[in-house]
Amino acid sequence: MPGMGAPGSSSIGSGDSTAGGTNGGTVGGTVLGSSGDSSRSGSGFDTTLGKLLVDRGGVQQSDIEDCMRELAHRAQLSRPSTLQELLLERSLASPEQIHAARAETEIHRASERIPGYQILRKLGQGAMAQVYLARQKSLDRLVAIKVLPSGYTENPNFIARFQKEGRAAASLSHNNIVAAYEIGVAHGRHFFVMEYVDGDTVYDRIAARKRIPEREALEIIRQVASALEHAHDRGFVHRDVKPRNIMMTRTGVAKLADLGLARAIGDRELAESEAGRAYGTPFYISPEQIQGKVDIGPPADIYGLGATFYHMVTGKVPYEAKSQSEVMQKHLRQPLVPPDHVNPQISAGTALIIETMLAKDVRDRYRNARDLIKDIDLVLAGRDPEFAKPAVDIAAIATAVQATAGEPLEVVRKDSDSPFANPMVLTLIALLSASVIGNVVLIGLLLSR
Repeated sequence: MPGMGAPGSSSIGSGDSTAGGTNGGTVGGTVLGSSGDSSRSGSGFDTTLGKLLVDRGGVQQSDIEDCMRELAHRAQLSRPSTLQELLLERSLASPEQIHAARAETEIHRASERIPGYQILRKLGQGAMAQVYLARQKSLDRLVAIKVLPSGYTENPNFIARFQKEGRAAASLSHNNIVAAYEIGVAHGRHFFVMEYVDGDTVYDRIAARKRIPEREALEIIRQVASALEHAHDRGFVHRDVKPRNIMMTRTGVAKLADLGLARAIGDRELAESEAGRAYGTPFYISPEQIQGKVDIGPPADIYGLGATFYHMVTGKVPYEAKSQSEVMQKHLRQPLVPPDHVNPQISAGTALIIETMLAKDVRDRYRNARDLIKDIDLVLAGRDPEFAKPAVDIAAIATAVQATAGEPLEVVRKDSDSPFANPMVLTLIALLSASVIGNVVLIGLLLSR
């Protein structure tokens, strides 16, 4: 669902690494996904949790009442505990029962928080928000609601980022971008209502199939490129294009999601305040984002889309390593192993498009999404791309070959280190000499006439 994180593809920002898995993570020591003080003894949360467990038939009412008395006693002794902890301690309920009841409790609480919406179920939890499936009562339609956890409501930076995402999404209107419907605050909780995409993500498809067929991948990338063209034309750069942020409807429509890291291209003040810090996801982040450059523009998104494209057709991310920092160093310095070397079934045209998207130097990438779309259309039509041009880089080729072969390359010079010992140099000298002699003979013949 839009805005959800992913194990193995955490986003980084503000100098912190934030886990993107559904189990939460930490930022500055704050546990993501925690319930704050809502689960302390004697709270309404404990009461609701106990009622749900009894209603489900898993726990006796008398056991719940006994547990509540014990919680009150512990609180008087300054040994506060929670109902779920006590239930587990006494083996009155299983972790699975408590987890299911907690999820239902959160849904009930969420329903009370946001007027006009009926919360149906929790879709997931990411690094900075909980996302619910809901029904908008006034229009009788399904929507997704992202809710900022209570632990963040006192942090103005998180609130500002949350609201910025909503405003950025609301300013964009495109079939390939998840639509924003409403942002607001209810009972002290910030929420963001958006289009519900009933489908999966590109990451899900890669995980299920390992590789996505070339033509299908081209068509998906074209749709996302169209979304980026729209965003860029309206002055926004996404900065976190990756497989998990591309939703797929059941009819095959790609939807770019999660504008949490989006930035107005012309917002110089914000850009300078973020200078020197990396914002993005390590496996898909552009070199200029890693370097924390101020001028982050459309080519950064094209790089992220290129890394996504590479992952789709090869089943591998462009660069792998044991740590995030190592991965990012490879984005900066290690030559790319061409995608058709990993998957020989990829056409030369598609491989060339991906390599151009993943050029380390911004000047060697596509200037804009419009040119990328034109090249994709040409390749889909069985023709060569127009804007993607092969770059002859002997050093890069040698390094890439060495990386794939796993064997060190060795240059052997025989007899002498003199350049005249090189057969190629001698051949060039011979050809040059023959040319000079031929010109002299020609001039002599012309003068003799």
